[in-house]
Amino acid sequence: MRSTVTRIDMEVFMLYYQNWSRAFRFFLGFAACFAVIAVLVSMNKVSTFDNYIIDWVQSAESPGLTSFAKGLSLIGSSKIAIGISIVTMALLYFLLKHRFELILFLWVGLGSQLLNTIMKLCFHRERPNLHRIVEEIGYSFPSGHSMAAFSLYGVIAFILWRHLRRRHERVLLIMFAVFMTVGIGWSRIYLGVHYPSDVIGGYMASGAWLMLSICLFQIYKSSRTN
Repeated sequence: MRSTVTRIDMEVFMLYYQNWSRAFRFFLGFAACFAVIAVLVSMNKVSTFDNYIIDWVQSAESPGLTSFAKGLSLIGSSKIAIGISIVTMALLYFLLKHRFELILFLWVGLGSQLLNTIMKLCFHRERPNLHRIVEEIGYSFPSGHSMAAFSLYGVIAFILWRHLRRRHERVLLIMFAVFMTVGIGWSRIYLGVHYPSDVIGGYMASGAWLMLSICLFQIYKSSRTN
């Protein structure tokens, strides 16, 4: 009987080990990509790339597309993100009873916001002034909207994925998360308030933070299980 219990415990541990070690590898990958982008931005080596992408994105400008971009950008704003977070936390706590995941959700969201504030103060990058459709204040790198979107929809996808059993539900979940994250980043470039490297850097920074948080979360759950 004891050997059977020990074998089951080891199988559970190995499963969690594989998961958090995979998350840690993703963390290293995202962190390395962000470091490369940050160095290139600091050395002003991304101007050609940024200007090319901005010209390409804004060449499709139209009243309808501008309204769509403004809507996506609004969804990615702090006020809307906070509202979505409150609803998500209420669902996790009261309806789904996933109270442990609530800690991960708060940790990822608050940490991402803090990291973005610190990094913007460190890099002091001014916003683009080629063609601004809307006005924004503050520094540009990395994009706060992009970091918030990646963190918010990424952690929601991670939490819900583990509790969805049907394949089409998981596919829809991932499609929604990717659409919102990419769409919000695109809107910031289209509206002329961020360079593409700001958006990509935001994704990489937030991806690193999300993966590190998931890794620590899974390590802790593994220690509790055993």
